Amino acid sequence: MNEQTDLPHGIGKPATRAFTGAGYTRLEHFTRATEAELAALHGVGPKALRIIREELEARGRSFRATE
Repeated sequence: MNEQTDLPHGIGKPATRAFTGAGYTRLEHFTRATEAELAALHGVGPKALRIIREELEARGRSFRATE
């Protein structure tokens, strides 16, 4: 995990920059967003979303459900 955030390792630099630039610096922040909203960020791809999803699931959490 990064020093300033608790984002998991394995997320590429473009996705990390996209997440932190949008205010997603802690894993719990991802529970406030849908997967589609995150996928719309420039630099975020399926691998980054999969890593975040798996880390959330390991903690009993998930992305916000689509409405």
